[in-house]
Amino acid sequence: MKPIDFTEVQLALQSFVDKDVYLHLETTNGAYAAQGQNGAKQMAICAYIRNGLVRCNRASIAGNGPYRAGLQMENGWIYAEGLTDWELDAQGRLLLAGHDTNGKLAVALELSHTPFPL
Repeated sequence: MKPIDFTEVQLALQSFVDKDVYLHLETTNGAYAAQGQNGAKQMAICAYIRNGLVRCNRASIAGNGPYRAGLQMENGWIYAEGLTDWELDAQGRLLLAGHDTNGKLAVALELSHTPFPL
């Protein structure tokens, strides 16, 4: 993955507008959060959806870094905030991720014209 280039990501997002799109959305502070600062226990937090089929009529990226990306649907929004890196892979899937200062994944938003492997 490489650091987000605002213009390139916006162009990539546009390729998913007005089409059925498979969505992977994940946010986590990971199991590593169970051991917090100074040995204090913390609650691990995660949200996850894979291969949700959506259709958006607008897709955009915003911010100055870390970024947020949003998909506007007929009756609402999907968005991810804290994005730092991106990749358009060989299968045409747009992969957006947010990594913390230690390089650990905090958020992922991925879009594909075909289902993601399970």
